[in-house]
Amino acid sequence: MARTKIKKTNSQLIKLIEDLKTKSRAEEVLIWSDIAKRLEKPTRNYAEVNLSQINRYTKDSETVIVPGKVLGSGILDHTVKVAALGFSSTAKEKIGVKGECLSIKGLMEENPKGSGVRILR
Repeated sequence: MARTKIKKTNSQLIKLIEDLKTKSRAEEVLIWSDIAKRLEKPTRNYAEVNLSQINRYTKDSETVIVPGKVLGSGILDHTVKVAALGFSSTAKEKIGVKGECLSIKGLMEENPKGSGVRILR
């Protein structure tokens, strides 16, 4: 018995994936296609990253992208710009004190070449 492939039903997510692939081809940058491939996977495989991990693996004034959700466990002791598919309410509050929260689309428009962006998963 063949398994049927389940397609994404969230129209905003489908549009984001298409935009990431288009930007990757237009700018000839692989980071956006990498993020698109990660977002095409099932939702249960999305990254869930705590602030403590972001704090541990980043330096001051660094830009990070999370292909999933940022959770509020932990603290940030330096400024970080974080782009993600979603943020918990506590994560938004804690990042807002020392850094900046962005959507993936917002980061893609702000930094089309994706230079200096680190992927956390």
